[in-house]
Amino acid sequence: MASTSNTENASSSNTVSNVEEEARARLCAEFAAIAGTNSGETRRHLAEHGWDVERALNSFFEADMDKLFEEDLQENEGSPKPKRQKVQEKPAQACIDLTGDSPSEEDNHKLSLISWNVDGLDTNNLPERARGLCSFLVLYTPDVVFLQELIPSYIDYLRKRAVSYMIIEGGEEGYFTGMMLKKSRVKFVESEIVAYPTTQMMRNLLVTQATFKGQKLCLMTSHFESCKGYAEERMKQLRVVMQKMKDAPDDVTSLFGGDTNLRDTEVAKVGLPSSVCDVWERLGKEEHCRYTWDTKANSNKTVPYVSRCRFDRVYFRPAAKEGVPRLAPDHMALVGLEKLDCGRYTSDHWGIYCSFTAG
Repeated sequence: MASTSNTENASSSNTVSNVEEEARARLCAEFAAIAGTNSGETRRHLAEHGWDVERALNSFFEADMDKLFEEDLQENEGSPKPKRQKVQEKPAQACIDLTGDSPSEEDNHKLSLISWNVDGLDTNNLPERARGLCSFLVLYTPDVVFLQELIPSYIDYLRKRAVSYMIIEGGEEGYFTGMMLKKSRVKFVESEIVAYPTTQMMRNLLVTQATFKGQKLCLMTSHFESCKGYAEERMKQLRVVMQKMKDAPDDVTSLFGGDTNLRDTEVAKVGLPSSVCDVWERLGKEEHCRYTWDTKANSNKTVPYVSRCRFDRVYFRPAAKEGVPRLAPDHMALVGLEKLDCGRYTSDHWGIYCSFTAG
């Protein structure tokens, strides 16, 4: 009888252990999807923080990255580091503006934007890649910039190198999104961060109200849940964005850009409101700017497979009120296709450049 009892207890213990191990495997998958760590590193970070994913990720990203930018920021070496703010309005006196060019006369009334996942989580050649982003800001002088996978030191670098832009952050710890508004052309009104209640990857929606040439804009960026297994969460996040765009007042133009990680089948399941368009589709689905994640062409990530996906997307809803100027998309291109001197690209994603004209 005692032998039977011991067997049952052992079986029960194994069942609990198996359940716990399955739960830990899911946590490992979540952590690795964000941090890009191998299995050993993943389990170590989680175990050190009681298998709490959020605590482990915050600790993982707290490593001081500022030293990577030391060469570029040495002119500020003797100055105390200012407290970081979610919205930056007044640059420090020592800042150097590398992005102050004005658009040509013919483009003066066009609204232009760049949306880019800059892969700040990849610390390899990060200063060179951050300089690469700034070079594209000089080249294209976009009015609005949507950025994903920023880290604190990357934002600090942009503050010092792109002072003609106002910077708005979608977070302060770990990794997060951000926006840049050309101060001479886009006027900031207010911003908010909309939480995704069920995200497991620290994702949210950054929303900014602004004006351009007297036109009201609702600007949004986000980094949707990553990996194939998180389709349901991704679709929830898409629904939040679409509702925001749909609910904007009819005298407001709504623009969303970001790394959505969406598959076409997921978008089809959710559906877009009739007033909202996918800019790539609206402009004729041109093949040369279809794939923004392309391991066949982009070698920043070493992976044993070829993956070509349209993860990064731009959605647009024009103002509908009579008498209000109506913008319309007129151009799209991919940016960041050239290797930098370090032999790598600015990011593992291509950036998207779009422009809009008043119809």
